[in-house]
Amino acid sequence: MNRPPTFLWFAVLLLLLLPTAAGRVLLDLVGGLALVLLAVPLLLTGLGWIGWKVLQSRMVSCPACGTASIKGVDRCPACGTSMPVDSSGAAPPEPAVPASDVTIDVTAQEVNSDS
Repeated sequence: MNRPPTFLWFAVLLLLLLPTAAGRVLLDLVGGLALVLLAVPLLLTGLGWIGWKVLQSRMVSCPACGTASIKGVDRCPACGTSMPVDSSGAAPPEPAVPASDVTIDVTAQEVNSDS
């Protein structure tokens, strides 16, 4: 392995410890890189979250099949049911339906095949 010579490490250490212009430039460079490496992912995460919330606010579900689509369409792209729209142009909120009313009960039956 090619390791840098020891005097190179001492030179870098002296630049960091001594209050010289070169030492300050090196510290500013390292600090700026650390700031960029920490700030950019946080900024992109925040922008992605805001974009997701904006997209969610512009979506509406089909009352017949539940397919999500953008507000303003007159028919569902999946089943063709007309989308309800109130006078303000926004879709009305979905009615609260108990899960027991929309759950399908499935029972298994044993089938004997005598062939």
